[in-house]
Amino acid sequence: MLDLIRRQLRRPVEDAAAAFDSTTVSLSLAVPRPPERRADERVHPTLRVAKLDSAVGEQLIRIRNMSAGGLMADCGRCPPVGAEVRVEFSNQKIPATVVWIREGLIGLKFDQSLDLGELLAGRKPRHGFRPRPPRLEVGCSATVKIGKLYYKVDVHDISLGGMKVGPIDDYCIGAKVVVVVESLRPIKGEVRWYSERRAGIVFDRELGFEELAEWVGKRLELAALKASYHR
Repeated sequence: MLDLIRRQLRRPVEDAAAAFDSTTVSLSLAVPRPPERRADERVHPTLRVAKLDSAVGEQLIRIRNMSAGGLMADCGRCPPVGAEVRVEFSNQKIPATVVWIREGLIGLKFDQSLDLGELLAGRKPRHGFRPRPPRLEVGCSATVKIGKLYYKVDVHDISLGGMKVGPIDDYCIGAKVVVVVESLRPIKGEVRWYSERRAGIVFDRELGFEELAEWVGKRLELAALKASYHR
């Protein structure tokens, strides 16, 4: 009985921590803003990370609050207020506009209000499958170690959970690998698919959001410096 009481006392603290760490979704049409303590109805979906495509390039954003009218998210390299962007949830690409920026947070207003029920239903994982994290198209090189062999490959895209590389040989399907990408730590994974000398690698452990976001941010900064140098 004492054990049961202890568990019941601990549960509100654990639930509060989980709610704080989850994306919150509101049925309001307003774009979420940092100062507000919203009292309207909320649910906690699995939706956490999305892809932001703008004039400054592709990057991952971590969604803090979302409504039918817009969202608030962590953003490493924010486009300017008024910029037109696209937010990608899984396979859905949603046009939006930047309406505010504040200390690493960004507020986006969707061009059209969303059907949140349809969006969240589309993100519900099927039995035996986990939702695929958003992928960023990148152009960089990497080294893939398979056994005692090393392949110099191009990275075509990367996500928190894996990457697509090539060229590589078909015998590598199912092989355990170690991938070394420029400026990233060595990543262990497994080759899950192969097609036309390209392979899909799933990481043993997902990358941290901050780790990948910082890496992408540095690449965007470098690309911007190169572009300004050649003007």
